[in-house]
Amino acid sequence: MSHSPSIPPRIHPGQKIAVLSPSMAGPAYGEAIHDQAMKRLAQLSGHEVVEFPTTRKLGATSQERAADLNAAFADPSIGVIMATVGGNDQITVLPYLDTQAIRAHPTAFVGYSDNTHLHNWLWRQGIASFYGGSTQVQLGPGPKVDEIHRLSLLSIFRGEEVELFNPGESEDHGLEWSDPRALTEYGQRVPVDSWQWFGPQRKIQGPTWGGCVQVLWQVLVAGHTLPDEAYDGGILLLEFSDNPVEPLDFANFLRALGERGLLRRFAGVVLARIPASSLGWEPPVEVRHHYRDTLVDLLSLALERYAPEAVFCSGIPFGHTRPQWIIPYGGSLTLDGETRRVFAHYGSIEERH
Repeated sequence: MSHSPSIPPRIHPGQKIAVLSPSMAGPAYGEAIHDQAMKRLAQLSGHEVVEFPTTRKLGATSQERAADLNAAFADPSIGVIMATVGGNDQITVLPYLDTQAIRAHPTAFVGYSDNTHLHNWLWRQGIASFYGGSTQVQLGPGPKVDEIHRLSLLSIFRGEEVELFNPGESEDHGLEWSDPRALTEYGQRVPVDSWQWFGPQRKIQGPTWGGCVQVLWQVLVAGHTLPDEAYDGGILLLEFSDNPVEPLDFANFLRALGERGLLRRFAGVVLARIPASSLGWEPPVEVRHHYRDTLVDLLSLALERYAPEAVFCSGIPFGHTRPQWIIPYGGSLTLDGETRRVFAHYGSIEERH
């Protein structure tokens, strides 16, 4: 990949973890869940966890949320920044970010969904980040933190390499945050199939780029991209939000990427396990299977046409399902199409002075 962002230095002893709401203030809708998430994060990490003015503030303006991000990145006592949840308007925060200050003090950022905007913004500045991990979704609810999520976070903190594996079960969503049971119970979990592999049986390694499909549409329309050659040799990350997408819209999106010539730039593609239900949307099981299969097939067909040399793995849970892996964004993944193994490289390449 001609554009290879640098992974920020790992968190040092004595540094803190900042928990922000760059999009929606999820904690305002589930304060008990948020409080439990903060306690679990502190226990898991061994670091002090701090909040900023808009972490719990409903209706915070774009400028206010950007001010929190700017302050967190500029603060040398902060070693990791985590998002509470996604949302729907983070694109309006980007114009108020302090590019010079953030470039001068790169800090590991963790989040997903609408946070695709910030991941992509950092990527364009040459700063890698980590895709996944909303505290309000993966840390606060349920009886404990899922093992693969715990392993992801520790790997970020320690700068390690990890082989990703199938957790064997999945839930599309948990309970309502206002439901007291959400503090101690998971959502409805079901067994999952093995990950699917397509394309050539070869081993590739490259920096990642992509994110939530529904957000990437906005990224591309807004022109928040680099010249196409910047994506050469990279690994495309795609995942869907819990709002259902029309298969025809996804097919048209892929066709446009293909005709633009962008798909052929990537050496590999990873599609996350697809959520096929959500609170208020509970289709029958057979409909869920068909929905997932259709979207996977559409991507496979698009790659056959536009990027036949790309290694494609489908099913890795790094998106809107739980348990969830957090994976590098701009950092490196290894896809081995022959042995069907995936490795995530979380390590930093420099130390903060």
